[in-house]
Amino acid sequence: MKLPIVFCVLLSGLVFSCSPAKKAITSAISQKDTVVVLKDSGNNEALIFANTVKENFKNNQINFSTFSAKIKVETQDAKGKNPDLTAVIRMVKDSAIWLSLSATFLNVEVFRLYITKDSVILLDKRERTVQYRRLDYLQEVTQIPLDFATLQNLIIGNAIFFSPDSAVIKKADNYILINAVDNNFKNLLTLKTDNYQLDHIKLDDVNVMRNRTADITYAGYQKVDNINFSTLRDITIVEKNKLQVTMEFKQFEFNKDLSVAFPVPKNYKIK
Repeated sequence: MKLPIVFCVLLSGLVFSCSPAKKAITSAISQKDTVVVLKDSGNNEALIFANTVKENFKNNQINFSTFSAKIKVETQDAKGKNPDLTAVIRMVKDSAIWLSLSATFLNVEVFRLYITKDSVILLDKRERTVQYRRLDYLQEVTQIPLDFATLQNLIIGNAIFFSPDSAVIKKADNYILINAVDNNFKNLLTLKTDNYQLDHIKLDDVNVMRNRTADITYAGYQKVDNINFSTLRDITIVEKNKLQVTMEFKQFEFNKDLSVAFPVPKNYKIK
């Protein structure tokens, strides 16, 4: 298993499918619904609606101190379905992400990673090697403009690459659509109208020469300790090839004491 594939598995996901959310999005984009801008439009009704969406969406973003989870990861690329993986994640907010990847069928640990705001340590358990890299190494291997905060939000299930200052809201049927653009991506977020939960993200690269898109669907919400958490993520990333990933969170906990110690065996060679 190559390292770039490992990162793509963890930092990407879902299948392009004809899900109800996707149909609603396609339909909504084509309709001439009333557009509500998250700025001073001079329309009181529009402003009230926009502020309500903005406030509820903000409140639904998960705030935490620590997070741990066990995840079943399924992937498929141009060559077909890959062997399933099991990922174990421990995360201390704004500080460290500890990650173990195992081949599910053999129950053998393959990689272990430790990510901070400025560095990455990778242990290859099979080759008994260790790599020390700067955080921007993640951008090199994934070709995604990742920083620590984005990676953290992706794992926890919060919005990514989202700039509220450019946000435009459109209401359609049972969904609320939020269009926004940052320096890297055009972002279309889909929220459920009854609870403002994040349902879907569609990212399109601002650079048309890249022709890169990503779809992320959030499902299987469970409420634990007053936190609504998506336990099922489907992701599809398409550029020259298509990568499909499903992440199913089998176990997860928030705000518990946990260790992110990352000892490096003395017999591992630096690569």
